[in-house]
Amino acid sequence: MNDNRNKTQKINELLTKIGMHSDNYELIENSLTHSSYTFENKLCPLINNERLEFLGDAVLKLIASDYLLKRFPTYTEGDLTKIRAILISDVTLTKIANSIDLGKYLRLGFHEEKLGGRTRASTLACAFEALLGALYVDGKFNELHLSLTNLLESEVTEIDQSAAKHNFKAILQEYTQAEAIDLPIYNVVKEEGPPHNRTFEIEVVINDEVCGFGTGKSKKEAHQKAAKMGVISLGLLPEELIKNE
Repeated sequence: MNDNRNKTQKINELLTKIGMHSDNYELIENSLTHSSYTFENKLCPLINNERLEFLGDAVLKLIASDYLLKRFPTYTEGDLTKIRAILISDVTLTKIANSIDLGKYLRLGFHEEKLGGRTRASTLACAFEALLGALYVDGKFNELHLSLTNLLESEVTEIDQSAAKHNFKAILQEYTQAEAIDLPIYNVVKEEGPPHNRTFEIEVVINDEVCGFGTGKSKKEAHQKAAKMGVISLGLLPEELIKNE
């Protein structure tokens, strides 16, 4: 009895943070259940948040697209797509998840817990999308639309105004901070040419793996090109959105 009461209280506490309400506690709990918890507790394989995440991803894109279209009536499709790509990325979703302390409410397996799952960007982003999916299934789309746009508003402002929209080094740095891993390391691989006309080749290393290379007439230029390759190789932004930048 106490366990059920505590579960209900925690779910209500989380939903209150985003201005939502639901009586379907089992559905919301599923959205907060990581597959590691399902496996370790020998539950039905479908009792986790993966299917709800699949739906929530679509709900997020729809609401985000609708909001951006209305907020920026003079922006081109390309401009809107770039903002949306960053807005729905794991980096941004993790920031939003942390703002509501989502990690506190997750059901994780022992090993996922030990590996820092409550602060892991991918785990938090997936759970946030799953929560959106659950609320959609519960018939709360209109309320969810209002709640989510309120959560996205300040992030959209920051993305629109920030150089990070085109600053690949900043995007990589935000990614590593969200994943709680070491910041990117930029190494000079090669320097060629006379002092007045040098060419630099730079590699960027994340988590002990090289994820990008770049060359340029200055280290700054080479850094940005290496970071751009890193952003693409890690799947942080679709290549077709940034191939001309």
